[in-house]
Amino acid sequence: MTTITIAIIILTCIVSVTGFSREKVIDDLIFYPPYITHQQQWYRFITCGFIHADIPHLGFNMYCFYMFGEVIEDWFEKIFGSRGKILFLVLYFSSLIVCLLPTYFKHKDNYQYKSLGASGAISAIVFAFIFLAPTAKLGLILIPIQLPAFIFGAIYLGVSYYLAHRGGSRINHSAHFWGAVYGIVFLIVTCQFMSDFRPLDNFTSSISAFFGR
Repeated sequence: MTTITIAIIILTCIVSVTGFSREKVIDDLIFYPPYITHQQQWYRFITCGFIHADIPHLGFNMYCFYMFGEVIEDWFEKIFGSRGKILFLVLYFSSLIVCLLPTYFKHKDNYQYKSLGASGAISAIVFAFIFLAPTAKLGLILIPIQLPAFIFGAIYLGVSYYLAHRGGSRINHSAHFWGAVYGIVFLIVTCQFMSDFRPLDNFTSSISAFFGR
């Protein structure tokens, strides 16, 4: 049975690969703040997550999404029951929007600024995982060092925040940071109103157990 994660990966790959050879696809879907501001093309908040700059960009994002997406999709079913699949979809698509809001307000009239890729939404999925399994071991591809997820997450947030404020990069680190934060907030809020599971209590108790308290 095809999961929602796999379906999103397939759709993203089809659209992204099409965009590699058809510039119009990129132009029509990319996050371009002035077109949102002056032509109300709000759909670009979402469509930009289905296009990527090149094969490595697409491959890395889809690999990360595959590694964490199916786990979160399964956990959402356990936490929220029959509403789990819908909430997983809501998390993914709403995070595409939320992670770009600070970028939009900063560049809403900047005709030189464009952004693409699903990194912000994937950060939300990864940080939902980190909050649910804070002591799991995480690391980076090709770097043989793994850290507890909560330490890895703290470093990721710190680096993303610093790079976003430093600027001068073609990578939208702001989207990474706010996508990660949103993933945690979404999990806490939805559990508060739609489940008996309390992720914040689970997180703190897991950290306490990790330090032997």
